[in-house]
Amino acid sequence: MAAADSSLPIAMFDSGVGGLTVLHECLVSLPSEDFLYLGDSANFPYGTKSRDELRGLVARNTRFLLDRGAKLLIVACNSATAAGADVAREIAAEHGVEVVTVVGPEAEIAAAISAGGRVGVLATPATVSGGAYHRALADQGRALEVTEVAAPDLAPIIQSGFPFDEGVVSTVRGYCEPLREAGVDTLILGCTHYPLIAPMLQRMLGRDVRLVTAGHAIAATAQRLLESAGLESRNDGEGDYRFLCTGDAAAFRELGTRFLQMPLGDVEEVAP
Repeated sequence: MAAADSSLPIAMFDSGVGGLTVLHECLVSLPSEDFLYLGDSANFPYGTKSRDELRGLVARNTRFLLDRGAKLLIVACNSATAAGADVAREIAAEHGVEVVTVVGPEAEIAAAISAGGRVGVLATPATVSGGAYHRALADQGRALEVTEVAAPDLAPIIQSGFPFDEGVVSTVRGYCEPLREAGVDTLILGCTHYPLIAPMLQRMLGRDVRLVTAGHAIAATAQRLLESAGLESRNDGEGDYRFLCTGDAAAFRELGTRFLQMPLGDVEEVAP
C-alpha cells in the first residue's frame, strides 16, 4: 500500500444499497475517514448472475473507483467477493491499494465464536455455488460442520419489502428450516442485505444462535490494514462520505437512507 495517500478516501462498492450496512459500521468505527461508495443498482441483483458476469462487474467497479483515487478498496458484496475477489486484488495491486472483502473476516469471527462448531451460512446462489465460505471456514484451523442455504429471492425481497409483510416472514422461515434442522449455533449472514432482517432471523432460530454480519468484521480489518500501513486519516473531526450509483439516484437515496440509518445527501448518477 506504499503508493497510496492517507488523505484519499476508502472506496467501497456493492450491487446496490445492501453494502450500506457495511458502510454504516465503518462510519461508526472509523469516524475520521472519508468514504466513496458506489452502488451498482443498475445491475442489481448480483446474486443470480453468472461467475463471468460478476467478474466483469468487479473489474469495472474496481477500476472506476481506483481511477477516482482511494487508499483502500472494500468489496461490500458477498456475490462479487465469491466470484471476483482475485480480480479486484489484481487490479488494486497495480494502484498500490489493498482489498478487503466480506467473506474472510466473517469466517474468522464465526469460527472463533462457534461453541459447537456448527456454522450456518445464509447467502445468495452465486455466493454458495462459488464455495467462498466453505474455503474460508476450512482455513480457520478447527473442525467445523458447515450448512449453507442458498436464498435466491431474499435480497430482492428485502430491497423492495418495506414494510415487511407476512410473505416475507414466511419466506425467511423457509430458509431458516434447514439451519434449524442442522442445529447451527452460529449463522453467517452472507449477504449485506440480511442484517435488516436480523431480528426476524434471531426469533426464528432462537436467541442462542449467534449471528455474524459483515459490517463490524470489515471495519476492524480495514482499521488494522490502515494502521499497519500508516494510512489512517489525519482528520481531527468527522470524515466525509459520498455516493455514486449506476441506477436512479433519487430511488437510491430514498432506499439507501433506510439501510445506512443516516442521511445520504447528494447521490451522483454514473454510467452503468
